[in-house]
Amino acid sequence: MRVKSFVRGRPKLPSVSGTLIIASLQLVLTSCSSGSAPSFTLFGAFFPAWLLCGIIGIVGAAVARIAFVSTGLSNTLPYQLFVCAAAGVIVAVLTSFIWFGR
Repeated sequence: MRVKSFVRGRPKLPSVSGTLIIASLQLVLTSCSSGSAPSFTLFGAFFPAWLLCGIIGIVGAAVARIAFVSTGLSNTLPYQLFVCAAAGVIVAVLTSFIWFGR
């Protein structure tokens, strides 16, 4: 009786073009340093500004939903999820532009 081996052989090495693509993507997709990224100190740690703007955008979307329901506009407005999400994105982007100027 012969036992099958679970070894699949040598791993395939990436091609030269694949290596060049990966190397170029590493240069392009590097993150910002702490000096150039918009952030502020919160409890002794750097807190990213985009996260705060995103939270403000979520609150803006919730306020838009409450306003649509209280005025009765939610009964006639199609695609309410997309409209409220767009309102939240607008609030978040405007907060970022006004607060950080970027």
